[in-house]
Amino acid sequence: MSARFVPVPTPETGTYWEKAAEGELWLPRCDSCGRAVFYPRSFCPHCHGDDLTWFRASGRGVVESFIINHNPAPGYEQDAPYVIALIMLEEGVRLTTNLLGVEQTPDAVRIGLPVEVVFEQRDGIALPQFRVITGDGASG
Repeated sequence: MSARFVPVPTPETGTYWEKAAEGELWLPRCDSCGRAVFYPRSFCPHCHGDDLTWFRASGRGVVESFIINHNPAPGYEQDAPYVIALIMLEEGVRLTTNLLGVEQTPDAVRIGLPVEVVFEQRDGIALPQFRVITGDGASG
């Protein structure tokens, strides 16, 4: 069985991974246009400015799209099926991630489902994942 993928931090993503290790989701924001940026990079994809400042994101968002993967990549067989979701954060950027703590069926996952970030430890890297926020504001 193959090992699971572990990201390798780069100069542009170093802060992202350092803060994730502390259990916080941080994003770059363009000082020129004020928009959040994801994935971390050295320039703003909106206005092409190169003055980016890191800030702590809310870690909350909604499911914008998803698939339920029944045919996993090598190293992920024990997790199948699992949800791969596109999350729209409150800050206006999208992240592709896994949705945890929810039944892996089309009836349990829906567009607009409120979620919050949690972190999965994998070989020294804390990976941002998301879980559903229930109607009372608690995770579940």
